[in-house]
Amino acid sequence: MTDKQPLPTKLIVLLAFDKGEDGDLVPAFEAREMRDESTAIRTGRDLASRHAGVIAWSRSADLVNGEFGDPVVLFQQGDVPDLE
Repeated sequence: MTDKQPLPTKLIVLLAFDKGEDGDLVPAFEAREMRDESTAIRTGRDLASRHAGVIAWSRSADLVNGEFGDPVVLFQQGDVPDLE
């Protein structure tokens, strides 16, 4: 019997922003995990007409060890804060 190492996971996330009364960007909703990159891009394009900014990104994730790769922007339009 061998121990299998879990494969790295790819997290794909979509987030939209609106402008608050003071003009600052605020999330329009909680970040949404998307099932694949094409769905994230398509949904981002759809949301872009209704929000101040939209961003979809992916990153590798080793959930067992809590390690995450650098974010890779898949789609971005409008005003969005910098990814940390």
